[in-house]
Amino acid sequence: MAIQSLAAGPTFPFPPPSNHRPTPSRNKPTTSPGPDRPSSSSTSIKKWGPPLPAIKEYTKEKERESKERKEEINSKIASRKAISVILRREATKAVLEKKKGISSKRLLPRTVLESLHERITALRWESALKIFELMREQLWYKPNSGIYIKLIVMLGKCKQPQKAHELFLAMVDEGCVVDHEACTALLSAYSRSCQFDEAFALLEHMKNSSNCRPDVYTYSIFIKSCLHVFAFDKVRMLLSDMVSQGIPPNTVTYNTLIDSYGKAGKFAEMESILAEMLTNRHCEPDVWTMNSTLRAFGNSGQIEMMETCYEKFQGAGIEPNIRTFNILLDSYGKSENYEKMSAVMEYMQKYHYSWTIVTYNVVIDAFGRAGDLKQMEFLFRLMQSERIKPNCVTFCSLVRAYGRAGIAEKIESVLRIIENTDVTLDIVFFNCLADAYGRMERFAEMKEVLEMMKNKGCKPDSVTYRTMIKAYTMAGMATQAKELRDYITSSEDSLRFKHPN
Repeated sequence: MAIQSLAAGPTFPFPPPSNHRPTPSRNKPTTSPGPDRPSSSSTSIKKWGPPLPAIKEYTKEKERESKERKEEINSKIASRKAISVILRREATKAVLEKKKGISSKRLLPRTVLESLHERITALRWESALKIFELMREQLWYKPNSGIYIKLIVMLGKCKQPQKAHELFLAMVDEGCVVDHEACTALLSAYSRSCQFDEAFALLEHMKNSSNCRPDVYTYSIFIKSCLHVFAFDKVRMLLSDMVSQGIPPNTVTYNTLIDSYGKAGKFAEMESILAEMLTNRHCEPDVWTMNSTLRAFGNSGQIEMMETCYEKFQGAGIEPNIRTFNILLDSYGKSENYEKMSAVMEYMQKYHYSWTIVTYNVVIDAFGRAGDLKQMEFLFRLMQSERIKPNCVTFCSLVRAYGRAGIAEKIESVLRIIENTDVTLDIVFFNCLADAYGRMERFAEMKEVLEMMKNKGCKPDSVTYRTMIKAYTMAGMATQAKELRDYITSSEDSLRFKHPN
């Protein structure tokens, strides 16, 4: 097997890392006043302090700096208010100048760019495009290909290929340099939305262009999009095309392939890619390679193979990171190997690996599945004391555990906690909640979940209805189960009538 070609690892599965954080010393050296060091008394301060004119000059300088900072902050606030007015109310320039006293063409560059960056990072594409249009109206605006590329990448992630194409054309019209990076961003937007014909056509154009020729990054992004929808035939075409173009895969390409084949359960292909990677002298496995391999075997329940691979990668000198231990914890938890799971937790504590939200979610879910509610609740409290905000995954694990234990009042306490947070609940959480109430035969509360979903703007899916039908059926409530089936059928017929094929 491919992994066997790695050097043999150590016997102990978790050797001390070379880059763990040392524990800072709490004993700080103390000093006492001496003949060359002033004491903390008021007389000493007068004696050792600077002369009075120097103090006055220093005070004036501080006041001047403070005034400049306040003016800068006020300008930023005013500029942000102007942006907010334009985006929220679609105010005209005249209204803006009249109400705010600020010209829409004289906004601070830094403020506009920060606002644009915030919306790009949050994938708020509509708001980002409005700010970009506002930026183009500024007196200081100059076309910048880097900003265009960031916007196109964002639109690709938001599945807006047409908007990305329009922005690309605007970029060309403004005279920006169109290189392989810009074309790659547009190709990514096409491929992320499964518009493979457009993506392949753009790739051919890039291959025939002198300044936009594709590189390994272009192919890696395209391959990742194809793997995301399990289009393995297109992946093989792209890999073959890379060979014909003389572009060897890099570590990112191999890691993407290994991770995707592993998630799809194609272990033969995964090991073949790993073997090819090991024969490439210019492309060595890294911690991402290790994590993808461990996740593939761990998720499929092949724990012994996962441990063997871990030792081999360790023997090859690849250090684990926090994601590695999260994968091990998750795999041991799902296989109910709590002894090894505890060993990993102790190791992480010993070598000062800080737990993340993922770590807490993994262990909370594992102890909840095991029915160890006391340990689960302790970890939840510990998570809060560490100022790590629980998310929807955390609350799903708690509700699921209390549902299996039949403790309805605990579920109510979880809902009260959620009310005091800004967590956005998703369909998975509501399905877990409906299943928990159904297990306890709390059918009134189970029906109320549908109303809760409506209030939160979350639409029930097929899993929601199947969960409720199963609960009614298990309790012998055939009439209620039939009514729900009839409701689903009538809803589907109504939808087909409104939107015929």
